[in-house]
Amino acid sequence: MTDVSPTALVIAGSSGIGAASARELAGRGHRVAVLARGEGAAELAAELGGLALRGDYTEAGVIEAAVAQVVSAWGRLDVLVNSAGHGPKGRLEDLTEQDLAVGFDLYFYNVVRACRAALAPMRAQGGGSIVNISSASPGEPSPRFPTSMVARAAMTTWTKLWADEVAADGIRVNNVLPGYTVADPHSVPAEWTFGIPLGRAASHQEVARTVAFVACDATYTTGQNLRVDGGLTRGV
Repeated sequence: MTDVSPTALVIAGSSGIGAASARELAGRGHRVAVLARGEGAAELAAELGGLALRGDYTEAGVIEAAVAQVVSAWGRLDVLVNSAGHGPKGRLEDLTEQDLAVGFDLYFYNVVRACRAALAPMRAQGGGSIVNISSASPGEPSPRFPTSMVARAAMTTWTKLWADEVAADGIRVNNVLPGYTVADPHSVPAEWTFGIPLGRAASHQEVARTVAFVACDATYTTGQNLRVDGGLTRGV
């Protein structure tokens, strides 16, 4: 009998919020593929009974091949989650053009490639959902993460424009913007989180639940930025 369960591909999904999102989607009945550079992809895929895809998502053709493998294996792609690694840090005057290029490859062009790669299969099946894991800070840029701030600001604009273009195809595209997120919020000293209205960091699982909600349940939501930051961001 053909498995009619929905499918998901999580890019950079072997650890952190990406891995938690993969687990959350699997718990909701999705067949999950995990794309990552290291062996963690195989370990997580084995845990979830899913598909492991090894590769560096910043390299040309890797994301496109991953989408093709998911569609070949399962016949469809319902959810795409774009997570990311960590880019260069430092003062802007010290960052080179190469540092900025690395940041854009990590945080922006991965989303562009993934959105383009997912378009044909999602359009053919009548829809799908893309969730980009961003940061709570692009609207209030933090100097601690300069390449992330700059590239994810571009990603925010891309997401809105792309969401408008593909809405008629039944494809939703949204950003989830985590704040201070760690594996174990109880391990974070109170003096590090005193400025957060909720008074603590978020867990990976809390952000992942939001990712899954946006991907699966928020069926009338597209082109939006949903903050998961404990109230830290002051902009309204």
